[in-house]
Amino acid sequence: MAHSLSAQKRVRQNLKSKARNKWRLRTMRDAVKVFRDKLVHGTVDEAAEAMKVCSKVVDRTAAKGVIHKNQAARRKSRMSAALKARKMAKPA
Repeated sequence: MAHSLSAQKRVRQNLKSKARNKWRLRTMRDAVKVFRDKLVHGTVDEAAEAMKVCSKVVDRTAAKGVIHKNQAARRKSRMSAALKARKMAKPA
């Protein structure tokens, strides 16, 4: 247990930060799930719109430092490749 006042405050800050980071990560993962769902069950236009939203969420998560910027780029690249493959398979 932290004894000094500054250490106690740091514990409180860490708990709040952890909760915020978990929320941001969950929000990002939910956005990716929505994109994947639209990719499989929706139209190409719906999937493209979902990717636009998801891309913003992923970028924001990386900007806040929850995930690394390279991970964000990798996720967006994979989503883009999946969307492109879907467009080539079934033209809208």
